[in-house]
Amino acid sequence: MTATPRTAPPLRIGLGLAAVGRPGYINLGRDTDLPAVRSPEALRERAFALMDAAYERGVRYFDAARSYGLAEEFLAGWLAARPRVADVVVGSKWGYTYTAGWRTDADVHEVKDHGVAEYRRQLAETRALLGGRLGIYQVHSVTPESPALGDTGLHGELARLAAEGVTVGLSTSGPRQAETIRAALEVTVGGRPLFNSVQSTYNVLERSAGEALAQAHAEGRTVIVKEAMANGRLAGPHLAPELEPVARIARETGTTSDAVALAAVIAQPWADIVLSGAATVDQLAANLRAADIVLDPGQRDRLAALAEPADAYWARRSRLAWH
Repeated sequence: MTATPRTAPPLRIGLGLAAVGRPGYINLGRDTDLPAVRSPEALRERAFALMDAAYERGVRYFDAARSYGLAEEFLAGWLAARPRVADVVVGSKWGYTYTAGWRTDADVHEVKDHGVAEYRRQLAETRALLGGRLGIYQVHSVTPESPALGDTGLHGELARLAAEGVTVGLSTSGPRQAETIRAALEVTVGGRPLFNSVQSTYNVLERSAGEALAQAHAEGRTVIVKEAMANGRLAGPHLAPELEPVARIARETGTTSDAVALAAVIAQPWADIVLSGAATVDQLAANLRAADIVLDPGQRDRLAALAEPADAYWARRSRLAWH
C-alpha cells in the first residue's frame, strides 16, 4: 500500500503508536489484535499498514514516545519510505525508558525519569531517528509531584528546544490530571509560556480533566486526548454490562461502540486532536467513523452519566495487565 495525499481537510483524529510499537501493552484484546508472533518485523509491518491507512483517510497527526518500544523507529522508517507525506505532524514524548527487552512478561516495562540528563539522552535518541520531522515533544506522564513542573534547569533546556521551532508540551496521567495541567499552564521562561501542548486522558468514563483542558485550549495550547477508548473498555467486545448505554447509542447511530466513545470526545470543542490507539486496520476504520457521528443532547447526557470517580478509574487502570 502506498500513502497518497488527499484534498479533504485533515481529521481531528490522530494515530497513536503505543499499541504497535512493542509486543506488550495494557490495552484489552491484544491477545487477538496482534500477530501470533510479535517480532519487530511483524509489528513494523503492522505499524506501516496502520499509518498508510490512517494517512489515506485524512489523519495527519502521528504520536509516538521513547518508551513505546520501536515506535519512533517505525515512524521514522515510514516517513522515509513515504516522501509525499510532508504534511504529517509528528509528536513524541520523553521521560520513560522502555525496559521490557521485547518481552510481554517482564516485571518492569518502563522506567520514569524527568531529569535533565535523561531529557538530553532521550532527545538525542529521538533526533537521531526523527530529525527535523519532530513537531511536538512532550514530557511523558507528568503528575503534580513531577520535577518537570519545577526544575528551572530543565525548563531552560526545553525553552531552547522551543526556540528551534518544536512545540514543547507534556502528557498527564493519574487522578490529579487537572491539577497538573493548571500547574503547567503557569510555567514560564522569559515571560513566555513553556508548555504549549497538553496530552491527557479523557473519555466517557474519566472526565475529571475536562475543565482544565478547556482552560488550556482557551489559553492557546494544543489539546491532545489520549485513551479515549479507556484502554479498550469502551470497545464493543469488552463492554461491561453497566456500559450497555454505549452499545445502545451505537445501534441508534448505526455505528460501533468505539466510534461512539471517540465521537463523545470529538464533541468537546477544546479537543484539538483525539488519538486512535487502533492495533488493526479494521479497528482504525471503525474509529475514524467517529468523525461523522453527531450525538444528540440526550445521547451525550446518557454517556456523561457513565463517568466514574477519577480515583476509581485510575485504580482500575493500574490493575490492567500487560498482554
